[in-house]
Amino acid sequence: MWSGEGYWLARLGFQRGLALLYLLAFLVAANQFRPLAGEDGLLPLEWYVEGASFRERPSLFYFVPSDRAIGIAAWTGVGLSALALVGLPYWLPTGLATPASMALWATLWALYQSFVNAGQTFYGYGWESMLLETGFLAIFLGAGSVAPPFVVIVLLQWVLFRNMFGAGLIKLRGDDCWRDLTCMDYHYETQPIPNPVSWYAHHLSDRFHQVETFGNHVLELLVPFLYFAPQPISALAGLATIGFQGWLLVTGNFAWLNALTIVLAIPTVSDGVLTAVLPISVPAVAPTPFFLEVLAALVALLVIALSVRPVRNTLSERQIMNTAFDPLHLVNTYGAFGSITRDRYEIVVEGTTDEDVTADTAWQAYRFKGKPTDPERRPPQVAPYHLRLDWQLWFAAMSPSPRRQPWFLRLLAKLLEADAETRSLLAADPFDGEPPARVRAVRYRYRYTTPEERAETGRWWERERVGTYVQPVSLEELRGRQPRLS
Repeated sequence: MWSGEGYWLARLGFQRGLALLYLLAFLVAANQFRPLAGEDGLLPLEWYVEGASFRERPSLFYFVPSDRAIGIAAWTGVGLSALALVGLPYWLPTGLATPASMALWATLWALYQSFVNAGQTFYGYGWESMLLETGFLAIFLGAGSVAPPFVVIVLLQWVLFRNMFGAGLIKLRGDDCWRDLTCMDYHYETQPIPNPVSWYAHHLSDRFHQVETFGNHVLELLVPFLYFAPQPISALAGLATIGFQGWLLVTGNFAWLNALTIVLAIPTVSDGVLTAVLPISVPAVAPTPFFLEVLAALVALLVIALSVRPVRNTLSERQIMNTAFDPLHLVNTYGAFGSITRDRYEIVVEGTTDEDVTADTAWQAYRFKGKPTDPERRPPQVAPYHLRLDWQLWFAAMSPSPRRQPWFLRLLAKLLEADAETRSLLAADPFDGEPPARVRAVRYRYRYTTPEERAETGRWWERERVGTYVQPVSLEELRGRQPRLS
């Protein structure tokens, strides 16, 4: 079989990067999963148990649906990710390094599988499946002084290819603005959670936006085929991808989508390329153990078999992005921003202590960690951390009512109860932990200020009210409308 001796450094960098992202993912789970999808979450854990079989969505929480189990699993994942980050298997004797590495990565993969499959809407993102698919392949990379199986390096490049190429195709087949090169005129303003640089990127020239849109097509539709080319062409393609994803990291908050893509691009760069341009050396590398070569070959056969449906989907005119075709998320399809919204809508949730609402009622806004509620607030940098509630609020704001968002009324009920775990998801509670009498949700259209407006007012955003998302309501009224809120 092919040798992976030329990818020892690539494996080392890849494993460290993946371990860091696992650490972030488990920290997010430890901090957010219970208020979002725990026993009494916005989408209660029992809804997952009642709505799917274990075979359809396997999770430890199917058998132990408790907040205690969630906490234990999340913090165990944090601890194991930290061990992977410091390279614990590399400290062990050669004969133990690879088995210990396999056990460590397999445990991380199984634990995170439980969160993704039980997290319902709040875990329905493409980067969740990609983290699981990548994490599964990491089990078979080996550790210590032995070389990684070359076939697993190729399988990681295959994940990267589907991620990038799928994103490119969904754009060409989707919004017209990708074809007329105007999508980036809107993207920085309307993306889910803008960051501090987004405002500046939005105000770059129209010609720059046209060039970067064209460059997006090149990097997503042409460059991915070079991942499988000989060195150093493969490395150059990987470095171009890293640069592209780095720009997306600098100009937006897309959780760990861009960071994970960068990590996946590391195995495109061989040790020979690295040592030729950097003052580093590679230690003596032993051949890949035979048992690991056999396992890698079996994994490759499994991936080939499971790739049939994702490839058909990717090549179909009715391509669906970010879809898992097996319950373990082993081989998936990817894609992002097939359509671009032209206007930015936001839901502003407000409360009052007045029992009776009048024209003189004073409403105070709840502030979310990533949302531009206050027009004067500078957009925050949160990625690669993931603010799950804030992302879902972006999707919810696209519709004029919460009819298709069953979690939203539960959010209002939790705020009316001054629920401590729900409040932990907020940046600021205007009532300092006391329950308001009523809450409401107002829908606004937001736009970036122009440079002249910002110089004059100091605001990052201008907004206009476009409707009422939820009329003023008390806790008793909410429970009367929705018995499941009780």
